[in-house]
Amino acid sequence: MNNVRTQKRWTWNRFRKMIIEPRVDSAELKAALRQAVSRQPPPVLWLIGKTQSGKTSIIRALTGSDSAEIGTGFKPCTRSARFYDYPPEAPAVRFLDTRGLGEVAYDPAEDIHYCESQAHLAVAVMKATDMRQEAVFEAIRALRRRHPDWPLLVVQTCLHEAYPVGGEHPLPYPFGSGDGEAAGKQNVPTDLSRALREQRSRLGKLAGTAHVLWVPVDLTLAEDDFNPPDYGLEALWAAIESVSSLGLQSLLRADPELRDAYSRAAHPHIMGYTAAAAGLGALPVVDLALVPALQIKLLHTLASLYKLTWNTRTSSEFFSLLGTGFMAAYGLRWAGRGAIKLIPGWGQTAGALWGATSSAAVTYALGKSACYYLNKKSDGIAVDAQALRDVYASAFARGRSLPMVNKRSQS
Repeated sequence: MNNVRTQKRWTWNRFRKMIIEPRVDSAELKAALRQAVSRQPPPVLWLIGKTQSGKTSIIRALTGSDSAEIGTGFKPCTRSARFYDYPPEAPAVRFLDTRGLGEVAYDPAEDIHYCESQAHLAVAVMKATDMRQEAVFEAIRALRRRHPDWPLLVVQTCLHEAYPVGGEHPLPYPFGSGDGEAAGKQNVPTDLSRALREQRSRLGKLAGTAHVLWVPVDLTLAEDDFNPPDYGLEALWAAIESVSSLGLQSLLRADPELRDAYSRAAHPHIMGYTAAAAGLGALPVVDLALVPALQIKLLHTLASLYKLTWNTRTSSEFFSLLGTGFMAAYGLRWAGRGAIKLIPGWGQTAGALWGATSSAAVTYALGKSACYYLNKKSDGIAVDAQALRDVYASAFARGRSLPMVNKRSQS
């Protein structure tokens, strides 16, 4: 009997140590993260356009990243194509950029072939006032000849360059039909209207019957003094959602009721780590300590967004507020997942599915409840334990049904 009690105490202490003091920067965790992401990569948006066409502005507007962060965050994937993962460690989405289109002595065939094999959605980007778009036109014409069922977004950018001196954005946003035409008699500058029509005319009809949506946008910086600076962003989001089933808004945009700016910034990080946890939990053989380590690494990341530090004391307080019920349930899931996956044959399938959905749901719930906790701490307000548990329970239920979690767990 004493030996059994000693074994249980050793198991509990080991489990508690994993979630209070995990190896968040271990080489094993970093390798497992890479494996989980490569096993089921995030949705990929392929941006096709010339240099300075506004591709970085689109990424900035969709992700909330600043331009400098994006500029240093791109990584090469071919000689001239590159990718940007957001968030970088556990990406919720990946952007591909084919550079050099239209440049002298550049053959984009290799880059286009690579990007075409990776992309889930193609987005052509062109400055509204730049009529020299033949390289871009040819790339998307060839793409549609090979894939006539692929939808295409064409984003026309930098609208203000066609405004008269002192001109402002025409409000309300008049380009709502998906063909880039202004609805009704809106106050659209004549030069802009002419430029938008001319680009559509020069592209002509594409092969296939899949949607081609035109979205004029003007995504500027606050210091550029155009109001609003994200002109046309909602139309771009609507177009992305209408031509794809990727659920990008659910990945990158927080719930509308979240007014806390930090929680909104935290949301894509939570979604990226949730997806990684699903991928990691589904792996047939993986060190069970890696899943708690990944989850605590998410909490470290969230704390840094709130300009706080997640340390052993923070972990102890947070998990104490969640209560012994959470700890017991967490421990049972952790032990049960490992036990099932050890069953030959059936256990590899069922254990992987359970491991993916359970790991993902817990990760999502921890992230959302941590935002509640960190928001209170940053404001110097005492954290209500029951309210924190309610946030966790609600987020856990939501996390189990996330489409992106189910897709990753079933792959």
